[in-house]
Amino acid sequence: MFDHRRKGGMLPSKMGRLFSLMLARPVFLAPLVATLVSAQTTKSKIAVFSGPSATIQNSAPLLTSNKARMKYGLPLLTNLEGTPLRFDGLRPQRLAAPVTVYIEAFSAHPLERDMSELYAPPDGYLNPATGVFSKQRQTSTDIPVYEVTLSPSDGLYLLPYMARRADGKAWDGNCTVSGVPPDPPSQCRLTFYPDASRIFEEIDRFGYANPGTNNLLSSKADFDFYRPAPSGGYRKGVPAKERTDVGEGDIPKETWGEDFFTYGSYETLQDPAMPTLARLTNIVQRALAKGEYAGAIWLEASPTAEETLYWLNLLINTMVPIVGNAAERSHGMIGNDGDRNILDSVNYILSDLWKDANGSDKVGAVMIQEEQIFAARDVQKGDDRPGGFLATGGHGGIIGSTSPLALTFLPTRKHTYSSEVNLARLPAVVSGVQQAGERIINVPVSIKDDTGELRSTAIPKVTIIKYARYTTETTADDPAAEVEILARIAKNLQDFPLSGFVVEGVAPYGFQNEQGELATKRAILRGMPVVRVGRGNHEGITPITPNDLFIEGSNLTSTKARLLLMACLLKFGSFPLPSNPDNPTKTELDAIQTKVAQYQEVFSTH
Repeated sequence: MFDHRRKGGMLPSKMGRLFSLMLARPVFLAPLVATLVSAQTTKSKIAVFSGPSATIQNSAPLLTSNKARMKYGLPLLTNLEGTPLRFDGLRPQRLAAPVTVYIEAFSAHPLERDMSELYAPPDGYLNPATGVFSKQRQTSTDIPVYEVTLSPSDGLYLLPYMARRADGKAWDGNCTVSGVPPDPPSQCRLTFYPDASRIFEEIDRFGYANPGTNNLLSSKADFDFYRPAPSGGYRKGVPAKERTDVGEGDIPKETWGEDFFTYGSYETLQDPAMPTLARLTNIVQRALAKGEYAGAIWLEASPTAEETLYWLNLLINTMVPIVGNAAERSHGMIGNDGDRNILDSVNYILSDLWKDANGSDKVGAVMIQEEQIFAARDVQKGDDRPGGFLATGGHGGIIGSTSPLALTFLPTRKHTYSSEVNLARLPAVVSGVQQAGERIINVPVSIKDDTGELRSTAIPKVTIIKYARYTTETTADDPAAEVEILARIAKNLQDFPLSGFVVEGVAPYGFQNEQGELATKRAILRGMPVVRVGRGNHEGITPITPNDLFIEGSNLTSTKARLLLMACLLKFGSFPLPSNPDNPTKTELDAIQTKVAQYQEVFSTH
């Protein structure tokens, strides 16, 4: 099959020769022409993954319209002056049956009537007093109209929201009662969509681009929707025949905070846990391993999308692009940025920009926000507004534009299929550490199951330590003062055989105070690797100190260094254990430094 998106490929010349042959033998070659034309217009397919607490997959609360409130005698929605709202808010909904409506001519734009001579005659006229439609004008007050039948098969229409609560009262928010404390989740509706299919349908239906066309997504590609860690969930389950994603079988009842992850009040906020990371990694890898997709889109909350996206950049073994999107404003809100980000991502995937000479992704995972293309390694949210994303590390990070679509430079770091820590390169078992009575021992940690998927129990525990001046309690260099670090070391030895630390020290060297240095060295001598990075979005490269026991984190932020250390733990396992951690021999220290070098090679190239 020919790649219909390739510019200047073989298709035009082959088609030309084919039409020349058709002139001599049109009867036999016409079916072949039809096959080629069909191949030329075949759309690519893109996988769309729903991540946690994603504003880009959120919508404004469904409030009972004033149409419904007037019908049922309920208090009307009013403005600040207490007068009824000028307009009812309309929400995308489906018709239950065909209906004929009459649309006033020249009402789509204030200047249509000014050039009425350019228009064909209307379908007829409507008497405003009687509502009677006639093909010919009957009175001078008749309104020129277009007659059209709207059908359920047309798709969504913007209509007044007529639903009420079970007690007959109006919906004034997502929950049955507004107050403090907020209602329990059982009394609240979800505004987050369970997958992205509805958002894509609404973008197609209501989104426009020059020259005034819609169907901006479906005209370009087909989409499969996955729910690896979605923001909205089915609390009562859903039959397979009603599913909108590509899963098989019925969805059982889903639990808030375990199967889906929304945000809202403190009582309803549930963050995904470490096993969720393994689950979403497996689902993304399984989908992209099919070889069906031109690329993937990951949708997540704007503060955390940068983390998951970098993790996918490290772990997923794929040669097609992975693009992250977020939004600062919910779907449908004024100034919503998410819809445009999604469209830009589709255009990026369907372009050839990301391809190398072999057709593989030369860029790695990217984040596309407000017409800028960020490398996944360097992107960070800086502010809660459209355009609030920035590049960290001081050496690039914004690698292109979507308007016009262009790449300005390419990252040099390893990623996806070239990553040394992707799923395909992870071992089945590595060595971890664990407290056993008075001793610390090595224990095997199973990383992948028999099918090669990441085990939920394998995700390492990596803790970030932030250095600040004037935090030491005394001038004595006593690691016992660092009670938080020591307590975490003990907890790790009890519960997390794969664990480590990231120290966010001074920029760019990563150094911390003396007590902190000694406390984190205790962790190293108990099998836990420690990475040093500079403070904040430091612009320098953390220098490598020869014969040191620390791993230097280049120009990564502490957040990104944590993810890379987690991936390295899955690859290399824990550091070697000295027989006496408080008094290691030179040979034992050399063994640790050899392990540090393995980690350091990855940190210097990823």
